[in-house]
Amino acid sequence: MDELKETTQRKASFGKTMKAVFWSFFGIRKKSDYEKDAQQLNPVHVIIAGLIGAIIFIVTLLLIVKSVVGK
Repeated sequence: MDELKETTQRKASFGKTMKAVFWSFFGIRKKSDYEKDAQQLNPVHVIIAGLIGAIIFIVTLLLIVKSVVGK
């Protein structure tokens, strides 16, 4: 239980988490950056950032398809 509390109280900001998730969507991550992020990022922030990133990705795809099909 202490390990869970320690994990969720990591000090990386939500902005840094969003940046890490953004780059991971592209698959462009250095191994050293990945390892550093794995130690610093809050898993709750990673889940929220992943959901936000997925929503943005889906909305972008829908807008692109709508603009192409609409012409």
